[in-house]
Formats: sequence, structure tokens, C-alpha cells
Amino acid sequence: MEQLRTEFDIATSEETLQQVAERIRERNMEVVIVNNAEEGRQAALERIPQGAQVHSGKSKTLQDAGILDAIMDPSQYNALRHQMLKMDRKTQGQEIRKLIAAPDFMLGSVNAVTESGILVAASATASQIGPYANTAGKLILVVGSQKIVPDLETAFRRIREYVQPWEEAQVRKAANMSTFVGKILIVEREWVNGRTTVILVREPIGI
Repeated sequence: MEQLRTEFDIATSEETLQQVAERIRERNMEVVIVNNAEEGRQAALERIPQGAQVHSGKSKTLQDAGILDAIMDPSQYNALRHQMLKMDRKTQGQEIRKLIAAPDFMLGSVNAVTESGILVAASATASQIGPYANTAGKLILVVGSQKIVPDLETAFRRIREYVQPWEEAQVRKAANMSTFVGKILIVEREWVNGRTTVILVREPIGI
């Protein structure tokens, strides 16, 4: 069953998009505004050198933009997921944790962006939150404009009322198990100049 349309999946206005981009820049993050998924993919990939070590969270935004498939191409990039999938989670859990903890390039998305430019990302396992927050060398986030919300309270509501139910349905379908919001990262400002790039996509993309 398709998810019903709500306030949380509608593209924001151009005026708001431009204002949010400026607020994010004030928080020491680069911002690029693109029109659609294809332009988002191009903007993300052109920032990753050929052969670079790259990792990503499981992101519907990256999937919809074709970025996940692109970075898994071994002729173009050194995707850590290839190594991780060959390892045994039961016997090599520590090695896997260390492998994906600090990639040179980390790609992903967030669940909400406030109009003041604060980024909010929720996760059950939190495997992507460490690299997002600090340990990745470079961070590239692709974010649909429908994720822009007025404030943090609405960001949390978007996660609880919109994102988490969708994730629950996907996990139930794939593994017949439940999921939950385990940890939430709030990014107010980037410490390292040039580390984080936010690609804002005018058209709705992802969840």
C-alpha cells in the first residue's frame, strides 16, 4: 500500500529553499541546490574522486537518485560495502565496525532540515551517525526539499509520524521484524571547513 500524502512529502517553496540553503551555509556547510534526482546524483558523484574509498547508509534518497548503484561500481570507487558483505557479522563484528567507522567519503541523507538550517537524522542501529557526525573524512548529504520543516519539534514529529512507520513497513516486508528509532543526530554546525556538503533537491526524493 502506498503511503498517503501528508505535509511531510510536499516540496517546499523556492523562497524557503533559498533561505534554508543560506542558513545551512552560515553553519559552515557547503550547499548546492539542484532540480531533480538526476542532478542530485551528478552533484554527489562529481565530488568523489575516482577510486576513492566510499561508504553510505541505507538511504531511499540515494537509492532513488541512483547513487547507491553508482558508488558500488568497482571500476569507479572503492565501496566499503563490498568488503563488509564478504565478512561474517557473528565472527567479524569488530572488524566490520572498524571498517565502516571512518570512510574517506560518506554519503547519505537526513530525515529533516529545519528552516533555521539544523539537520536531523534518526537511525535504529546508528551505524551511519558516527561518520555523519565526525569520523568520515568528507560527508555528502542529498536531501529532498520536502524534508524542510519549520522547527525541531516538527522534525521529530516528521520522524515519528512519517519516516518511522514507513521504515517499519519496509523491515516487516523484508525481514518480518520490527524496527524503532534508536538514536537521533542533530547537526547544528560543522567544525571542519569544507567537510560537509548538502545537496538540496527541489523535487521530493526519498522519505
